Amino acid sequence: MELSVLQIFVEVMRQGSFAGVARERNIDPSSVSRAIAGLEEELGVRLFQRTTRQLSPTEAGTVYFERIEPLVEEMQQAIDVATDISGKPKGTLRATASVSFGLKCIVPLLANFQSLYPELAVDLLLTDTVVDLFADRIDVAVRLGQLADSTLIAERLMQTRYYVCASPNYLKRYHKLEKPSDLEQHNCLLFPIAGFRTRWIFRAINKEISEIPVSGSTVISNALALQECTLAAMGLALLPNWLIDEDLRTGKLVNVFPDYEVTATDFNTAAWLIYPNRSYIPLKVQVFIDFLNERISKGM
Repeated sequence: MELSVLQIFVEVMRQGSFAGVARERNIDPSSVSRAIAGLEEELGVRLFQRTTRQLSPTEAGTVYFERIEPLVEEMQQAIDVATDISGKPKGTLRATASVSFGLKCIVPLLANFQSLYPELAVDLLLTDTVVDLFADRIDVAVRLGQLADSTLIAERLMQTRYYVCASPNYLKRYHKLEKPSDLEQHNCLLFPIAGFRTRWIFRAINKEISEIPVSGSTVISNALALQECTLAAMGLALLPNWLIDEDLRTGKLVNVFPDYEVTATDFNTAAWLIYPNRSYIPLKVQVFIDFLNERISKGM
């Protein structure tokens, strides 16, 4: 019974899909189907009920998964430990981040990272969907904002701050902004998630908090696109420091309310490194975490 077959079985149980596992592994779905069929033949039991529309585990499949999953994890950790004895990260590192943060903060660093670790391949998934680290075999993720309770390990990569910003051209053309409530007279560029789209929260120097309703004619689901629209003087936007610090330094954008802290959710926001709660952190994961901490944490 090969470990690779057991790993495929565990992944199918987690994802509930042959096709999904095939996409993640970049193999043909028939290869996944053959692996499961071979395992069923070897065990002498059916592990999944298959129809044209649904794949569901049998009672035997569920029991087998509950017993085999921790063993597969242990075997993979044993392989990681043995591989790491060489002191050189090898294999493939699977990482994920949001599209905007990945393009702005991680992709520019990849050439340097891979020059340091030439035997380590990087598989970077940029998506604004929160992926399941176990089901998608992700080694480490970068996530923004507040974290839900989880069995995953979370390590703060950097504190994040938000600014209401506008281009100098926009500020020349429209009503003067003196206080947060003036936003109600302006076109705001909006992000389509709770808070960002309907109201922004301000905290004054005296710690007084006010919620200001916001509205606008443009809603975009990508922070890089919102940045471009702000630079083009289409309106005001609430954008993070990791995206616009350079624009603020060069004067391409203006922090409209420098005497206020501002957020759409919570004032204590951050970018987090997330990885599975394992007794052993593979060397390939540790060097990536250390690299991002060195380049991003200390660079902000």
